Amino acid sequence: IDHARVFTMPLSNPPPRRLAHTRTVTCRAYARDDGLWDIEGHMTDIKTQDIDNEDRGGTIPAGEPVHEMWLRITLDSQLNIHDAEASTEFAPFNLCPAITSAYKKLAGLKIGPGWNKEVKAMLGNIHGCTHHTELLGPMATTAYQALYQELKSQEQQNKQPPAIMNTCHTLAANSSVAARLWPEYADKSTEST
Repeated sequence: IDHARVFTMPLSNPPPRRLAHTRTVTCRAYARDDGLWDIEGHMTDIKTQDIDNEDRGGTIPAGEPVHEMWLRITLDSQLNIHDAEASTEFAPFNLCPAITSAYKKLAGLKIGPGWNKEVKAMLGNIHGCTHHTELLGPMATTAYQALYQELKSQEQQNKQPPAIMNTCHTLAANSSVAARLWPEYADKSTEST
């Protein structure tokens, strides 16, 4: 890991500082040959200084992941989960990997309204791993992005309003964007710009 690498962001210039911790989350979507989709999430936490840790031999060296977790969900084009698999490669406690099999419970769920609430009820707190469970949010968004064209086509065929309507300020039913993209579903009575 190159901690000296400088990232430029379109934010104001910060005061002098030093990098202490990097969390990286990567999500990838794969179209499978059997018609299903694999959505894979990967997260790491890496510190720039050694930290004391009894379960990892006394110290986790700077640059070695404190956490490294993987999660894969397999789903169909309606966002129904067929299978799930989790793995813990690095964790601060020896007991951490023991919970990965709990993520098999995701099979049978559907990504959509109520998803986050269902996931938290099933795998939140002592019923899961904080980091694996956190990965499911960006993985769900990745699934939606990967399948957007298919989902859009299904909505149009079924004459349904777009599922993404009202999910953010820009896509509000009364926005100029909604009026342009989905005039038949837009709320023109209170249109905002």
